[in-house]
Amino acid sequence: MADRVLIRNGYVLTMDDRLGDIPSGDVLIEGDTIVQVGRGLAAADAEVIDATGKIVLPGFIDTHRHTWETAIRGCAPDATLEDYFIEVLDTFAPLYRPEDVYASNLAGALECLNAGITTLVDWSHINNTPEHPDAAIQGLQDAGIRAVYAYGPPNTSLQACWFNSTLVTPREDVERVRKTYFNSDKGLLTMALATRGPGFCTDEVVRAEWEMARDLALPITIHVAMGRLAGRWQMVSWLNRLGLLYPNTTYIHCCHFTDEEWQLVAQSDGKISIAPQVEMQMGHGWPPFLKAMQYGLRPSLSIDVVTTVPGDMFTEMRCAFACERARLHEAAWERPEPVKKDVLTARDILKMATINGAHVVLQEDRIGSLTPGKKADVIVINAGSVNLAPLIDAVAAVVLGADVSNVETVLVNGRFVKRDGKLLADWERARRLVEASRDYLLEARERKRAEQAQA
Repeated sequence: MADRVLIRNGYVLTMDDRLGDIPSGDVLIEGDTIVQVGRGLAAADAEVIDATGKIVLPGFIDTHRHTWETAIRGCAPDATLEDYFIEVLDTFAPLYRPEDVYASNLAGALECLNAGITTLVDWSHINNTPEHPDAAIQGLQDAGIRAVYAYGPPNTSLQACWFNSTLVTPREDVERVRKTYFNSDKGLLTMALATRGPGFCTDEVVRAEWEMARDLALPITIHVAMGRLAGRWQMVSWLNRLGLLYPNTTYIHCCHFTDEEWQLVAQSDGKISIAPQVEMQMGHGWPPFLKAMQYGLRPSLSIDVVTTVPGDMFTEMRCAFACERARLHEAAWERPEPVKKDVLTARDILKMATINGAHVVLQEDRIGSLTPGKKADVIVINAGSVNLAPLIDAVAAVVLGADVSNVETVLVNGRFVKRDGKLLADWERARRLVEASRDYLLEARERKRAEQAQA
């Protein structure tokens, strides 16, 4: 980590409403912190990064990804949500060893950094033994990403873990992980509890896990209102009946909320994570961005599973924008008045990928915008690339034009993790490990199928 870094003469998208956009702007970093943002900043002893013709903005924030599935990337391209439960959770998950979780988290986190995602919520429902969470956390640490490790349930049996389950996520091990790795809530890695919730579990299990989160001061993250099954359960209303609408709970997907449930989430200071590519592709339901915003909520974006969709934020931003615009145009088809074009803007989408994500992971005071005093999670996008030049609108370039190849520089906590378009980590080692895990898991799946056929 350089003591001082000056990113000079870029088009700075601060994502801070007070600072706004700064063409030909500078960002000065000292240690792990942004100290100045403006024009013509002087720092004679700083390492200078020339950002002329480039866009500078805060790192993207992915508020929900099952990173452990990196080793089986693309294994279920045509899957619906129902298929996913069988093809991934019932087939692959019970086969995972700790070393497969490590390889997946290391490679998956490096994938995030390469794509400009500097903060990740690792929704880790693969804790089949106590060694599994240790391996997951080590992978995140070795990658150097900022992450929220969301300790989830085991996945040893679909029937035992997901259908009116009586299996409680082991409190003793959650406490061990909390004490061992997360004594502070201000580090590069922090912790949450990933829970299944009502319908997937009995009420007794739900109460036990919510009380665990409360006692250990852990925020909760939960999938709700998606697909034909959970979409009908009204899980938020169910939690309300149980008296478990805790503040700062992140509700993922939310595609089939009732109006009452939207109101309950807003009143209880809930947070929203939406994964539009998965939701459209796998049948969860329409991504509900505008609905969330109508209730004063600030939705964020997430990738979910690379078994079925890409792992970058550019795909999610474009899908989110297209989905809401499609719904708007469809609703206006029979109306005489013109379509309102300002209901959801490209800038709204970029906020979801940055400052709204910081809000959802409860770190808006630390990340999500290029604000002096915040941590230096910064990305630089080359706007002179063949797919972006000439630059007219920097927000449009990021949201609607850019891709992973345009991410030239990435800093996390003031430390370079990507420079000149190349990851600084040992990607070859990570690739070898995750490919070895892929080979093992595919072979183990075939052995499992053969044994089941003989039974």
